Amino acid sequence: MTTATQCGQVVIAGGSGFLGVSLATHLASTGAGVTMFSRHAPRASGPWQHVQWDARTLGPWCRELEGAAALVNLVGRTVDCIKTPDHQDEILRSRVEATRVLGAAMRQIDRPPPVWVQMATAHIYGDPPSVLCDEDSPLGYGLAPFVGRAWEEAFHAAALPQQRQVIFRTSFVIGRDRGAGGGALARLGKLVRWGLGGRVGSGRQGMSWIHEADINALFERAISAADMRGVYVATSPNPVPQAQFMRELRAALRMPIGMPASEWMVRIAAP
Repeated sequence: MTTATQCGQVVIAGGSGFLGVSLATHLASTGAGVTMFSRHAPRASGPWQHVQWDARTLGPWCRELEGAAALVNLVGRTVDCIKTPDHQDEILRSRVEATRVLGAAMRQIDRPPPVWVQMATAHIYGDPPSVLCDEDSPLGYGLAPFVGRAWEEAFHAAALPQQRQVIFRTSFVIGRDRGAGGGALARLGKLVRWGLGGRVGSGRQGMSWIHEADINALFERAISAADMRGVYVATSPNPVPQAQFMRELRAALRMPIGMPASEWMVRIAAP
């Protein structure tokens, strides 16, 4: 199998966040060149080239796709917010518009990347209480499935017929903070330290996750392996109940288990 080192230049659209910085660092460590598209340069520094774009309109950034070995699209406004109508609109538009403009850019150049690896969401299946979903499972109902379907439809319309197309329906990615926000684990860890990392509702709802090392390896393989095509669920194979996940996280962060939140806050506030 061809390795990322042999692939040449990889363009990561939406690369300034936690996952983009993690993936760029990983690919660069294999010897690949990395070009990152984002509105703002990442807070972290690393072995990549940053190119500014607005993720909506064509511009000079299109030239960076000429002759690139692969495109990875991670663009999408964070869903870690209150789901106001404006936020819901931006969650959808940020994904669909960025995907569409990447497709338009492909049609402006002579040598587009031969492979396009597209981020998607495992929440496209909704939130079934006890069902383990795979690539053939029926899609769910609600905001996340609606956005997920629109995102993938935009990708299928934007990608060129001759491109090898790979979609990763990804659960939340956990890993270490590299100055790019820290991803889901940083936010959950903060809640734990504030004494809020307990059970939500019944606590029985499944939590699917994947470690950054595993998702990076999947992206590298998708870029390199000619036999990878179509949709993949990119998540750990054994989801755990929400209450168990948070219990394990509290233990890992050495936060007391079973202590009232009010007492946690006293300890946290103590000099």
